[in-house]
Amino acid sequence: MSTRAPSTAVIVTSARREERLGLLFAALCALLGAFTAPVSKLNTSGADPAFVAAFATLCGGALALLQLAWRRELRLLVSRQLAPGLVAVAFLGTGVAFLLFFEGSQRSTAIEAALCVQSEPAYALLFAWVVLGHTPTVARIAATLAILCGIAIAVGIDRARGSTGVWLLLATPLAWQLSHLVVLRRLREVPPHVLTAARYVYGGLLLLLAWIAQGGLDHLPPLENRRSLLLTLPLQGVVLGWCGTLTWYNAIKRLDLARATAIVVPSVPLLSFGASFLLLGEVASPREWLGLAITAAGVVAFVRTEGAG
Repeated sequence: MSTRAPSTAVIVTSARREERLGLLFAALCALLGAFTAPVSKLNTSGADPAFVAAFATLCGGALALLQLAWRRELRLLVSRQLAPGLVAVAFLGTGVAFLLFFEGSQRSTAIEAALCVQSEPAYALLFAWVVLGHTPTVARIAATLAILCGIAIAVGIDRARGSTGVWLLLATPLAWQLSHLVVLRRLREVPPHVLTAARYVYGGLLLLLAWIAQGGLDHLPPLENRRSLLLTLPLQGVVLGWCGTLTWYNAIKRLDLARATAIVVPSVPLLSFGASFLLLGEVASPREWLGLAITAAGVVAFVRTEGAG
């Protein structure tokens, strides 16, 4: 019985199909990311941020558990070898990050929330240099400065000085980057869907404990807000959170990381301006549009340049 190698045309067609799927997943990821900040603002306007963080995350965690059960991989979450690292990733990337993000969202506008988290490349550059020993290039430093200048212009120096929310939002990507370091050092071989499940399952439980410890049981959302939260919390945790994470992983599986980042990251705040208007009636000012343009240009330049010299 003879076997034939795939023809060049078949290989090219398959590669193009995968590329189109990657572009589709990247577009979906950007669209879901665009609604994250305005829906967060909507939820934290009707409930305590710690409550929103805990129960939105638990909604995503429930679906993640179902996925692992269907794949017969639940044992990976409690593996003696993996569990400590998975809990650490969940603590930093979900527990700390989500508390910062939702607390910041309550104290800021949705537009500010979408812009402030674009500071993540600055933390990535710092950690790559200090922790991983990757000396940054001049081009990448310049791109990072452009990102920070864009955020400063959009938010405004006076606003940043007097807003706790802005500083909480600016600190959020720090927690994400610390969780990435744990993955790089201890969990490099763990499949993305298992990392995602750990973040939402363990992260949700940690956030629930934090909410209870803060006396959350004595400060439940007002009765008139609970009905709407039954819809918006699963939207936040399952659709925007868990599904958003999976679309990102599917995008970078089919596209290189730099290309996927260049598509998704600058698109999110731009689309968030429209989502914020639709859901909250927020209108971006000319200063915010200018800051967004500079920030987006800096992000694109950052991902297109070499990381180290």
